[in-house]
Amino acid sequence: MSVDRGVEDLLRELAPQVLGALVRRHGQFDAGEDAVQEALLAAATQWPVEGVPDNPRGWLRTVAERRLLDQVRSEVSRRRREDAVAAATPQSAVLGRPADADPAADRDDSLALLFLCCHPALSEPSQIALTLRAVGGLTTAQIAAAFLVPEATMAQRISRAKQSIRASGARFGPLSTVEQAARLPAVLHVLYLIFNEGYATSDGPDLATPALSDEAIRLTRWLATLLPQDSEVAGLLALMLLTDARRPARSAPDGSLVPLAEQDRGRWDQRRIAEGVALITSALPRGPVGPYQLQAAIAAVHDEAPSLADTDWPQILALYELLEHVAPNPMVTVNRAVAVGMVHGPAAGLELLATLESDKRMARHHRLHAVRAHLLELAGDHAAALASYREAARRATSVPERRHLTARAARLSAPADRCSPSAPAATSASAD
Repeated sequence: MSVDRGVEDLLRELAPQVLGALVRRHGQFDAGEDAVQEALLAAATQWPVEGVPDNPRGWLRTVAERRLLDQVRSEVSRRRREDAVAAATPQSAVLGRPADADPAADRDDSLALLFLCCHPALSEPSQIALTLRAVGGLTTAQIAAAFLVPEATMAQRISRAKQSIRASGARFGPLSTVEQAARLPAVLHVLYLIFNEGYATSDGPDLATPALSDEAIRLTRWLATLLPQDSEVAGLLALMLLTDARRPARSAPDGSLVPLAEQDRGRWDQRRIAEGVALITSALPRGPVGPYQLQAAIAAVHDEAPSLADTDWPQILALYELLEHVAPNPMVTVNRAVAVGMVHGPAAGLELLATLESDKRMARHHRLHAVRAHLLELAGDHAAALASYREAARRATSVPERRHLTARAARLSAPADRCSPSAPAATSASAD
């Protein structure tokens, strides 16, 4: 079935609003989601033929509530649930009115739904899966394909996430200012992880999964409209836009990775760069500077440089130093080592990298070895660089990154073909 793009976009926008309303009113996440999916299917079938109703959200909510009541009635063994739903929703309120008769002033519970999907009782993978399913509107099959797992496995993960939320006794509804501030970092982190997995797929044969990065941008843009004054939300959106702007130049026609130093900057998306720069320029003066704003500022320096040689590496280094102070983690240190190497020379960068040798968080990660190889190559120690590139390739889980690192090693093992070294491959939105 082909659905008009405008109708499809409208349905994706309204789905979390309708689901949020049903969960708030009836307290049933699973049944509510099933009912909303049936309502969306009905809309996708009817609206392109009959036209979009005057109140599309009210139409969806009314149809979804009818489906919910039908589900409850069909479960004879669960008569108590039927009574509870029927009591909460008088039949006359649902069945005795046109499908689009819900008042337009009905409140939007989308933000509460997003925060519920990122409940601290859930593991990171569960938060991601549930957010994509309930808020993003992706099917279980689409999410499973993006993360290279069987659909049944993803279905179980989503089901367990819902059970965990129910067992936790989580209250659905608007959060207090204190609660929202406490939970917002988890929400932003989930959106950040979704984007990173889409921009630089961590496993499998593909360099990227654009559907995931596009969805992360869409959800973060939507969150920014709900929380327009939050500078970290704006910073995360800016980071995504500034990073994703390089996507067209990030792969060769054969799908192989093109590192930042070798990218055709004329292929970068200038509209996204302009939007990202405007966002971060506006966000930085507004309040406390957080890690997403700093990463966006770093991305902006890269994107505004007309060439690699014109990159303001001292500014990038200063921003990384501030980022490491605000949100220290070993990956930030690895990225700062690249900037140190560009400003103070490869030996200084290698000295900083050495401080991570005993960090267990980096023990299995290929990027430490990839950056070491890059700095060793800059220093002229090709034998050591060759060994580090090979080790990085051995540890890489992404097939395109492994091939790129293997090619770097092969290039060093053929002296006649050597040319100036390029920057190491990116593995996250904070470094490209």
